[in-house]
Amino acid sequence: MFDDIPDILTAKECQQFLKIGKNSMLRYLKTGEIEGFKIGSRWRIYKFSVIEFLRKR
Repeated sequence: MFDDIPDILTAKECQQFLKIGKNSMLRYLKTGEIEGFKIGSRWRIYKFSVIEFLRKR
């Protein structure tokens, strides 16, 4: 299921995978529910963080 996902995703890719909106994505990143980092003004999200987020839900 997760083999075709890159190790690092853009926020948009993550939104599409999780089927959530931009505001929800930003909230999860800012609260640390999904671990990511910024390059300039753009978020990047670790695949393992998305997997952990899904396991907790």
